[in-house]
Amino acid sequence: MNAPDLTARGATVTGAVITGACGIYGGWIADAFARAGAKLCLVDRDPAALAARLAEAQGAAGSFTVAADLTDDAALHALADTLGERWGAPDVLVNNAGIYPSGFLLDIGAAEWDRILDINLRVPFLLTQRVAKLMIAAGRPGSIVNISSGAAHKMRRSVVPYCLSKTALDRLTKGYALELAPYGIRVNAVEPGFAPGSTASPLTAAHVEATLAGIPLGRASTPDDAAGAVLFLCSPAAAYITGTSLAVDGGNSIGSLAVHQAKKAAL
Repeated sequence: MNAPDLTARGATVTGAVITGACGIYGGWIADAFARAGAKLCLVDRDPAALAARLAEAQGAAGSFTVAADLTDDAALHALADTLGERWGAPDVLVNNAGIYPSGFLLDIGAAEWDRILDINLRVPFLLTQRVAKLMIAAGRPGSIVNISSGAAHKMRRSVVPYCLSKTALDRLTKGYALELAPYGIRVNAVEPGFAPGSTASPLTAAHVEATLAGIPLGRASTPDDAAGAVLFLCSPAAAYITGTSLAVDGGNSIGSLAVHQAKKAAL
């Protein structure tokens, strides 16, 4: 796939910050920005995995990694300080880090509830706040993309806290888009499709099979799907787009093929 031109119409790519960079989508997004010629700041918890991910992505000169637990406010602030020292400000932030644990509401404890909302919502709130201030201080219009989910619109049994976190993230996206627009900073969300294989939130084979069977376009997400959408939203081609949530999920969020009336077969 040809990457959108991030340098058209006078735009320059100072660097792209991607959290959760060692995950499936984080890796795909990092690769997409690297192919477009961007410098990368890849953020995750495991230093060795980050080093391997950056070597594989082959970001432009000046790329670097930050191993951090962003639920630690001190680590989050240190990341923002490092970005300011190295780049002045990035022009792209992708809030990709997130977790998808399973548990029924009657069983989930308060600590697990807090952990889900902390990683999926509080971290994007605080990191966007810090990075936006860097962009404003540098006078640099930027683009911020939150990785959301179709679960923001469709409740799923046994992952209710996750659904709630993504619904709130969509509203946070719109709130930041509204307040940062005067500074030329655009804020959008991408809702990726199903991509099994996460080690952070593993899924059973039965779950994977059932989910794939219900996707209207009949397949899982590929490395180019959501990553291409993120790249588009950060490009000059999307200069008039802010506050939107773009579903890139094969139609999975609009309905299900799993339940139907057999007597109403297609012609």
